[in-house]
Amino acid sequence: MSTLVIGGRGKTGRRVVERLRRQGRPVRVGSRSGAPAFDWDEPAGWGAALEGVDRVYVTFQPDLSVPGAPDLIGALAEAAVAAGARRLVLLSGRGEEAAEVCEERLKVPGADWTVIRASWFNQNFDESLFVDSVRGGELALPVADAVEPFVDADDIADVVVAALTDDRHVGRTYELSGPRLMGLHEVAAELSKATGREIAYVPVSPQDYRAVLRENGLPEELVELFTVILDGRNAHLVPGVREVLGREPKDFADYAREAAASGVWDV
Repeated sequence: MSTLVIGGRGKTGRRVVERLRRQGRPVRVGSRSGAPAFDWDEPAGWGAALEGVDRVYVTFQPDLSVPGAPDLIGALAEAAVAAGARRLVLLSGRGEEAAEVCEERLKVPGADWTVIRASWFNQNFDESLFVDSVRGGELALPVADAVEPFVDADDIADVVVAALTDDRHVGRTYELSGPRLMGLHEVAAELSKATGREIAYVPVSPQDYRAVLRENGLPEELVELFTVILDGRNAHLVPGVREVLGREPKDFADYAREAAASGVWDV
């Protein structure tokens, strides 16, 4: 059993790779720097990346909501099944209508699929979008008083590995969240406690945040994604982690302490 992990150097992908390798399972890292390389923008090279694998973990950057994502997901699913990789596990997002279109495109004939819809990652604060903001002592986001049940990437990876290796998860859609709802003021308070210095949350307008994204080379469409999925639609807990793993998900406070201890937010 060999697995292609698309985005195998990303937040969830590298964790999935580590877990599969610890189990002694062959893994191919799907990335531009992989051998063979995998690039969403180069479908001609997908065949080499899929050769000899029988299951695929599918992540898509920057987000399934961007234009063109459904066609790419559908084409990848068809190519995977044609190459003999029937087990397909897709990382999706909770409450994203555009992502649900991609989910449907994954379900091609012959695929044994599983969909995993995740809330915002804890790791967005130390491995991705907001790490510099935390170091700088200010979280500026266009989401006002929204609350979110942030979920840990380690929990997501554990669920993904179960879906890749256990037939009981074929044909299932799981929604994952952390154990509590948190507003960004609460997030800032937990980060302050973990780092021992003041981290403030400052609401900004969508227009101002659009400029920030543009300056950092990120798609401006992420503004709409933030404001849509944080409009209250996901302001409830879901049992996916417990349902798949038989345990409770990691709390944000535990994540923040571990991340702070790593030195990632030291200034």
